[in-house]
Amino acid sequence: MRIAVLGVGLIGGSIGLAARSRVGAEVWGYDPDERVRAKALELGALDHAVGHVRNAVAEAEAVFVAAPVGALLQTVAAALEAAPADCVISDVGSTKQLLVAAGADERFIGGHPLAGAETAGVEHAREELFDAATWYLTPVRENTAGVLFERLHRLLVAFGARPVAIDAETHDRMMASISHLPHVLANLLVAQAAALGQAAGLLGGEDSRRLPAVGPSFRDATRVAGANSAIWTDIYLSNRDALIAGIDDAQARLEAVRGRLAADDAEAVRAWNEDARKDRDALLGAGLADGPVHELRTSVPNRPGVIAEIALALGGEGVNILDMALSPSEDNRQGAVALWIRGDEHAARARGLIAGLGFPVAEA
Repeated sequence: MRIAVLGVGLIGGSIGLAARSRVGAEVWGYDPDERVRAKALELGALDHAVGHVRNAVAEAEAVFVAAPVGALLQTVAAALEAAPADCVISDVGSTKQLLVAAGADERFIGGHPLAGAETAGVEHAREELFDAATWYLTPVRENTAGVLFERLHRLLVAFGARPVAIDAETHDRMMASISHLPHVLANLLVAQAAALGQAAGLLGGEDSRRLPAVGPSFRDATRVAGANSAIWTDIYLSNRDALIAGIDDAQARLEAVRGRLAADDAEAVRAWNEDARKDRDALLGAGLADGPVHELRTSVPNRPGVIAEIALALGGEGVNILDMALSPSEDNRQGAVALWIRGDEHAARARGLIAGLGFPVAEA
């Protein structure tokens, strides 16, 4: 199998390492920086490094675009233009709506692995980066090719990831809440603490950026403050609508807390704090389905988007597809779909969701 990686940094390099080691793929890579290409070859992330997108994707069965967010649109367009008609193309960007809308091609399926590290660059890439990591996919009901979705899903499972289908709008709202807004708040907390220290005369001279004492809560809450501006400026702006909505919501919640404090309402403050603990426990424990693996089988018509419809329905209800297989009928008018789901509760939920879409479903 031939795989192309466009952009060979931490994520792209890790895809290359996983593809070569776990899939036995031949990996071709492109990066605008010749030194990065050479380093990727040296580290074994690539089999071949080339200086143009078209040379990397010419005979690929799958393409992963790992360019910076600001260059994703242009790079995906170049890949779609040069890749074979039966090649699946995905990306790893943290915002999806603009990209999915621009890439209206059955070969393109937006993607976003929730994996990374404090360090960047191909020299920090590692094969196991995606182990047990959620990898969001944003297929489009109207035109995503089922066979290409299956190919991409199987690749990600082989990389060690847990693919989850979700629509692009929901993805961007969620990322604004759980990733982008925390970066905004971390920046604000750092700026607020620095201003307070300066106003109190605690900062000055050579140590103008150092507080005399910083507690663990501050360190934990501000770990992501001032993250790489070359990356995060594009992320903030590409998801600005969802991020603005998140900021507005956070502002309203802060006003509510302020009201409880101003009213000296100890019971309301205690309840607010307890609710936060319960919500955090629920959020961090979400999606940890355990139990036996169930094989579900359904028959679907052979039309664009039908696999995306099923995957989005399950992903939207928190049901993770461990693996899938497609078997077209002899006349190619319909096909059988096998889905493997872990956990009794999740399997039962999947059966109901698939039946609700109007497709017959049974457990093998």
